[in-house]
Formats: sequence, C-alpha cells, structure tokens
Amino acid sequence: MSLLNHFDQPVDDAQHAFRRILKALSEPGVVVSLPHGSGWQPLNPATTSILLTLVDQETPLYLDEPLNHDAVQQNIRFHCGAMLTTSIKNSLFSLFDNEIKEELLISCPAGNELSPEHTTTVILQATSLHLGVPLRLRGPGIEHHRTVAPQLPSIVLNYLLNRPIAFPAGLDFLLTCGENLMAIPRTTHVEVC
Repeated sequence: MSLLNHFDQPVDDAQHAFRRILKALSEPGVVVSLPHGSGWQPLNPATTSILLTLVDQETPLYLDEPLNHDAVQQNIRFHCGAMLTTSIKNSLFSLFDNEIKEELLISCPAGNELSPEHTTTVILQATSLHLGVPLRLRGPGIEHHRTVAPQLPSIVLNYLLNRPIAFPAGLDFLLTCGENLMAIPRTTHVEVC
C-alpha cells in the first residue's frame, strides 16, 4: 500500500476546505482555492481536498477509468473510508476528467421531483477554469449574472446549457483545476454569452 499525504491538520484543514467548497456552491462561478500539496496523482490538489472533505463511508464514489489507479483507490479507502463503486448508478459522487463519456454522464443519478437528494455530484477535473467558452450564469447566489469561461468537454457544456432534468432534480458540478474549484450547481441557469 502506498499511502500519500492527507491534510497536515486533518480537522482544521477539512473545516477550511468545507467552508471553501460551500462558498463555491453558494456563489456559482466564483473560483476558490483548495490547496493540498501535490494531490494524489492523477488527481489534482483541489480534487484531493474535495474527497478528503466530503467523501466518507456513506457516500459511494465512482472513479472514471483514467483516474481509477490503485494508489488513488488505496488512499481514498484509507483516508476517507469511502465505498468505491463500479456502478455509476449507485454513486453519490462521480469523478471524471476531460475524457468523460456521454453515456456515463447521462447514467449519473439525477434524483427526481420527489427525491432530489438522490443525485450525484459530478467532480470534473477541467483543463482550465478560464480558457473555455464564455458562459453567463444566473440564479441563486448571483446578484445579476456572472460570466465564466471554464474549459469543458462538449458533453458537459451541452448538459449545462440544456439541463435535461428539471429542477429540483439534476446534477451539481464541481469543476477543479490545480488548486482551484468552481461550482455550477443544479440551481444555476447557464447560457453562452
């Protein structure tokens, strides 16, 4: 077993990361920093911080193939106690990189009108949070509108623009790049500028 770094101060660092994640979710499109050394390669530092903070034995995690390394699995099990699932339909968190496949995204549980809590939070390791298609975000946590330009796979961009499932159901997205995080929750309306 090759154990990698966890938080230096587990309680304090997890609380700090939780507050930063909450800020990102409550203010869609705002970029926050989640430093964590070098991360658990191939996971970036922000993704590693999210897993250490939000994932535990009650939150099944799906790892897409390019990120599903033995060392990552071992550290998630050891540090988070998380249950790794091979069925995306059983996941509460799903972790992808830019090579996300459409059939996997549409297979993520999105809840329904009566049980919106039965949804997956999609963690996507993006190439950049600033060099993509300019998007205008509107909704809760945004006074008028916010313009962002994360570099997203076309599948994710299409999902965000066309939201195939009506609120209160739908997927929440945590976009990470390096030490940075941007959230686009299901409450956010997205359009191309």
